[in-house]
Amino acid sequence: MKALILAAGEGTRLRPLTLHKAKAMLPIGGKPLIGHIVELLRAHGVTEIAVNLHHCPEGIRAYLQDGKPFGVRIAYSHESKLMGTAGAAKLLESFLDETFCVYYGDVFTTADLATMARFHRERKALATVAVHRVPDPWAKGVVEWDEGTGRIARFVEKPPRGQEPSDLANAGIYVMEPEVLSTIPAGQFCDFGYDVFPALLAAGERVLAWPVREYLVDIGTLEKYEQVQREYADIIAPQRPQSAQRGY
Repeated sequence: MKALILAAGEGTRLRPLTLHKAKAMLPIGGKPLIGHIVELLRAHGVTEIAVNLHHCPEGIRAYLQDGKPFGVRIAYSHESKLMGTAGAAKLLESFLDETFCVYYGDVFTTADLATMARFHRERKALATVAVHRVPDPWAKGVVEWDEGTGRIARFVEKPPRGQEPSDLANAGIYVMEPEVLSTIPAGQFCDFGYDVFPALLAAGERVLAWPVREYLVDIGTLEKYEQVQREYADIIAPQRPQSAQRGY
């Protein structure tokens, strides 16, 4: 399985920390966030990774290089203008030619990605969306699902407060088949949550939810970044994968 790390965003809610640095390069426990992400992917058997770039790309390139220091191979896709989460994947259609993982570059987690991939394959899904429970679902992309089958019935981006179908929010990690890419228009801004997933559901495609039970934080704000910094030593570090033996 291959992976795409979305690291092009400008990180406006994390300013001033991201004025001259990509948000994926913010340190956690003395290591850039994107280093933790690559190591998590590698620990679960993913060795071919693409990274999309836009804001302050030089720092990411200098840190990851070609991936050899991390035991992986890394390809880069530089976007002169932001293409959205799905638009970024469309640009890498030739690279993402097998089952692949999309990982948002501001997500820090200890999730068991190997189990998620097995769930996806065993249930023959076209796309599987990692979800987690949140206290503010009106501010997120949330799902309505059948817990027994895992099938998503509705995917709603930032529903009106009081009209949320559930408190299960998009966690920013997907496993999907390359056929999904054929549904994304070329050369256009396109988002998985707003555009692709609702269209797949409308077409009756098999899109599943996979609840993350491990630690997961979307580091989209200064408050969330400070939270992860505080919790790293006591909660996160002991849960990090210790080997690369758990492959797909």
